[in-house]
Amino acid sequence: MNIIKFIEDFPDEHSCRIHFKGVRESHGILCKNCGCTHHYWLKAKYQWQCAECNFRTTLRSGTMFENSNLPMRTWYLAMAFMSYSKKGISGRELQRQLNIKNYGTVWSMMHRIRKAMGKRDSLYTLEGMVEFDEGYFTTETSEKDKQNLKRGRGSQKQTNVAVMAESTPLEDLETGKRSKHCRYFKMKVLNGHSSETINKVVEENFDEKCIVFSDRSTSYVDIAKYIDVHVTEKSTKHTTVKNLPWVHIAISNAKRTLLGINHKIKGKYLQLYLDEFCYKLNRRYFGNRLFDRLAVAMADNYWYNNV
Repeated sequence: MNIIKFIEDFPDEHSCRIHFKGVRESHGILCKNCGCTHHYWLKAKYQWQCAECNFRTTLRSGTMFENSNLPMRTWYLAMAFMSYSKKGISGRELQRQLNIKNYGTVWSMMHRIRKAMGKRDSLYTLEGMVEFDEGYFTTETSEKDKQNLKRGRGSQKQTNVAVMAESTPLEDLETGKRSKHCRYFKMKVLNGHSSETINKVVEENFDEKCIVFSDRSTSYVDIAKYIDVHVTEKSTKHTTVKNLPWVHIAISNAKRTLLGINHKIKGKYLQLYLDEFCYKLNRRYFGNRLFDRLAVAMADNYWYNNV
């Protein structure tokens, strides 16, 4: 979103609250008490009341804004800054822009927004032709891990990440032309290299009818059990460029983006940063609509009921 347009659309706290009310109502209000979806608005209380059990739901209840005392406009500004550019924004820079004294508050806000991005993308599976490989991202070593490292190893480690790219070309229905652009990406931090870990990632993120391209890693031997076709080829420089181009383009871009914005990333938070990268990459053609889609992700009911 353009910052000038943001100021025009959301000049004060009331405008943000009215907008978020509309987002929640278009998405559907779900009662925490009985699960009913029929509600009516209490203007004086600024809450919804369930038509079945009379349980009341506040504007923020059940969303990523729940239990936050920050003004809604502060949240909206943070969402705008995180979505208005391809590269993103650092926590320190966002702290300066929002004029918030406590960095921990900004850090928590950004991670909530990133979590909403990840949860939104987790609702979808990759279909058609899918590239699959792994990449290593440098992360800061925790104090506990530092004690287990050999002397001289330093304070950084390599975290293994499964990278998936739905490489089915986009097709124009009118002309029949197929573009060279990749459609969707996913990145998942792995706890190990075992085939069981890989199988779980494949089962959770791939459609059963998809065709998967990968190298001949021994960890990938059981992938065929969860998808339609598994095509493998020995990993070389030539085959990587030919068969897995989008996966490695995504890995390079993610590393460059994270390194350019964040000086240090702890391993336990790497998934949140990757969620933000993939969310914006998958919606790279949305333009000004990206902020609106992020508002929907922040309002989703899965925050409290995992639906």
